[in-house]
Amino acid sequence: MYQGRSIAGRPVVLETTPGRILTVRKLHLICNAHLDPYWQWDWDEGAAATISTFRTAADLCEEFDTYIFNHNEVILYRWIEEYEPQLFKRIQELVKTGQWHIMGGWYLQPDCNMPSGESFIRQILLGRNYFQEKFGKAPTTAINFDPFGHTRGLVQILKKSGYDSYLFCRPNQEDCALPSDDFVWLGFDGSVITGHRASSFYNSPLGKAREKVERWMKDNPDKAEGIVLWGMGNHGGGPSRQDLKMLRDLQSSNRDWDIIHSTPEAYFKELSDANRPLPTHAEDLNPWGVGCYTSMSRVKQKHRQLENELYLVEKMASTAALQGLMHYPAEDFEEVMRDLATAEFHDNLPGSSIQPVEESILRLLYHGLEILSRLKTRAFFSLCSGQTKASGDRIPVMIYNPHPFPVRGVFQCEFQLADAIFDEQFTVPIIYQDGKPIPTQPEKEYSSIPIDWRKRCIFSAELAPGQVTRFDSDFEVLEKRPEMRQETENGAFVVRGEVMEVHINATTGLIDKYSVHGKEYLKSGAGAALVMRDNEDPWGMLVDSYRDLEGAFTLMSPEESARFSAVKADSLPAVRIIEDGPVRTVIESVFAYKQSSLVQTYRIPKHSTEIEIEVRVHWNEKDRMLKWALPTTLGKGDVLGQQAFGIQHFPNNGRECAAHKWMAMVAEDESSGLTCINDGVYGFDGCDGELRMSLLRSPAYCAHPWGDREILPQDRYNPRIDQGERLFTFWVNAGEWESRLEQIDREAIAHNEKPYALSFFPTGEGKAVKPAVTLSDDVIQLSAFKQQSGGEAFIVRLFEPTGTGRSTRVTLPLHGIDEEIIFGPFEVKTFRVEPDQRRLIPVNLVERPE
Repeated sequence: MYQGRSIAGRPVVLETTPGRILTVRKLHLICNAHLDPYWQWDWDEGAAATISTFRTAADLCEEFDTYIFNHNEVILYRWIEEYEPQLFKRIQELVKTGQWHIMGGWYLQPDCNMPSGESFIRQILLGRNYFQEKFGKAPTTAINFDPFGHTRGLVQILKKSGYDSYLFCRPNQEDCALPSDDFVWLGFDGSVITGHRASSFYNSPLGKAREKVERWMKDNPDKAEGIVLWGMGNHGGGPSRQDLKMLRDLQSSNRDWDIIHSTPEAYFKELSDANRPLPTHAEDLNPWGVGCYTSMSRVKQKHRQLENELYLVEKMASTAALQGLMHYPAEDFEEVMRDLATAEFHDNLPGSSIQPVEESILRLLYHGLEILSRLKTRAFFSLCSGQTKASGDRIPVMIYNPHPFPVRGVFQCEFQLADAIFDEQFTVPIIYQDGKPIPTQPEKEYSSIPIDWRKRCIFSAELAPGQVTRFDSDFEVLEKRPEMRQETENGAFVVRGEVMEVHINATTGLIDKYSVHGKEYLKSGAGAALVMRDNEDPWGMLVDSYRDLEGAFTLMSPEESARFSAVKADSLPAVRIIEDGPVRTVIESVFAYKQSSLVQTYRIPKHSTEIEIEVRVHWNEKDRMLKWALPTTLGKGDVLGQQAFGIQHFPNNGRECAAHKWMAMVAEDESSGLTCINDGVYGFDGCDGELRMSLLRSPAYCAHPWGDREILPQDRYNPRIDQGERLFTFWVNAGEWESRLEQIDREAIAHNEKPYALSFFPTGEGKAVKPAVTLSDDVIQLSAFKQQSGGEAFIVRLFEPTGTGRSTRVTLPLHGIDEEIIFGPFEVKTFRVEPDQRRLIPVNLVERPE
């Protein structure tokens, strides 16, 4: 008798002893080569390793007819296509025969905690389009073997992108306890996929693949089916002739398992066909390497900026293109998407690579930002069509709001006066909206030319959704520049708004009081910069928190303040009001700690409850982490943070976590909460009512702990990450939690995808521009508004961000569409808009029919 075995579609006969009936279980061998395009090397060496590895894999596929090689990551295939096209053609043929399997189907293996939900979609979209075009393949199992944890938001994204399963390695059972390596993963919105953690990891040393397989069989005697990943990594490797021969011998000799070269999809199909109930996991897959949430802050901030600018400029260009004002630059956007996707690689965005890679990724991010800067300006000028000419001596200011809802806030714009004033007079701008003056104040412009010539206007306003809002500036001339009054009350600078009161302690430079509607939300001493003991490891492999306090920044003396601020006087108060007016009061505090210094700028509004706090750090510490603390009055409540298309509840025990644009501390009775929006900070922790944002770490580059060995050479200088000047901005707000929860996502996107302000004199010609998309409710988010990939239609993607089902009316005036859309909790919905159809057509996240 024989047991049939299917390898690449071909039956294989397994002879057994006559009369002996065997129950043979199937063991799927998944050969791969873990090829980091960047890590201990820059991309060019990664490309060289890819070419040699793929060439070897193709040779072995042609030599061993039952062998299957699995590989993912568009970026690697693009290198083969460009640098060795003949090899690429060989691979295309091997894919047709089934011996080369397109695995995963993403652009690359990104970090799986820090990218936004929209960015994960673009990783998949780039992969889906490429592999479909070049190989006619669309994998149904997503794989991320090496990333350092996985957000729960991936479940809905995968399910709605055509995936039914997910294969990963980290974190292990010690860091993230799972009920089984095979499990059902439940997403924020209720979506489910099948997950498998490859606990024996993805690679095997040269000549040791058979040993790995035998060890797995010994350790898993009760499994009904199994999967083992093998192949050399991290720098090329993959299959070897020696390993394939030894595995062939094992296949022939083993009678307990049907050992086959296979694919992830084949394993998950067998698991599904077995129809056994699997345990459910309803959380994220974290933590591991928690230092990665903070290492290389510049990369993280520029990554966030590129995300924001890409999705903002797509919205602007779509609105302009639909009204015939500009050509939609699809190829430019795709190039930027590749820049963003590459920056998200799991050793790039986490900051675990070498210093030359840090510079390469920053260069790549700036490349994407430069492309978008030019497209943004082009779109903006076109969207100003139909604006009337400026009248008299007034200077027009245009602000484009890319969001489908009104945005109220404090805005700023710089412009030149018609002529410079060389005497002591001082010109005060007055901003008008619809012919009426609105709260305005001048503040120090970016330049420092000591004449009255350039103006920076700060004003409070509300912007109309999805279009340009027009403002005009008139002027009042004063005899001289007003002086800032430095008045204190009981040792504090006090700012009272309509419903908010803030006290900045004149002795400590920190927040002593922040109250909204009479309720205090922060304890005294809020906004402190804390220095935590750390080590050389950029991953943070051996820790799960950073709570070992070494010290804190303290206020400089007046003499130190003067020297640091580079003024000519011998002393300068270390806490002082530097701007004041009808819009806001700006207070500056300067601090020091050992070799480092810090400037904290509080921008406290007169008409809202949101404080903007800028933290400028000159960081020169080693093996230390810098945290920024907000101790709240809310007790041991709930710690929340935004993640990919969801809100994660984090432990309130000081464990280091990763969130996106906002974090929150919520009272135990959920009556009130404090939120903190950021512009590119991911790491944070919460403990006993206190939020601590992780700003900087100073480990060495790519310094990997290895047993009890000394990590760094002790006979030379070792460069450290994030030395020098860094800048962070936070927006703190508080109030009733139900209201905060409904507002925070829109506030966060408005601060990150900022409305675009520019002084511009229009021609007065053309037709007024209409908004392309508006939403009727106060909560639903527009995640993306873009042209369909490879098509002429447009894509509208919407998201419910609070976890409560609701509906909104979606209006597209240019298409005559006005539809009510109902959302479940955290649900993402994507629609295609055809130019000649007056309806929204549902599609999946990768823009295919549902």
